[in-house]
Amino acid sequence: MVKHVVFFRLLDEAEGKSKLENAQIIRTGLLSLLDKVPCLRSEVVGINIPNAANTDHDICLECTFDSWEDLNTYATHPEHLKVAAYIGRCKSARSAVDYEF
Repeated sequence: MVKHVVFFRLLDEAEGKSKLENAQIIRTGLLSLLDKVPCLRSEVVGINIPNAANTDHDICLECTFDSWEDLNTYATHPEHLKVAAYIGRCKSARSAVDYEF
């Protein structure tokens, strides 16, 4: 099994929306991928508590795949790319870790 964990820091404003509005749009978009990308086994998306002190990121994504090949399929899947494009317009930073377990 492969775990894919990503953290995003969002811009205070992007696409005419606030950070929190974009976080909610991104969360909804990412969670919709469970029904659209067959190789995605599980997914959790968390939005950081608004006004949390001393935090570096606003959204955490955790996905599980059966194999590295499935992770690569997810990364290039057209539905994922749509969500990733929106994230790209709203983020100021991204950090990721992929590992086998």
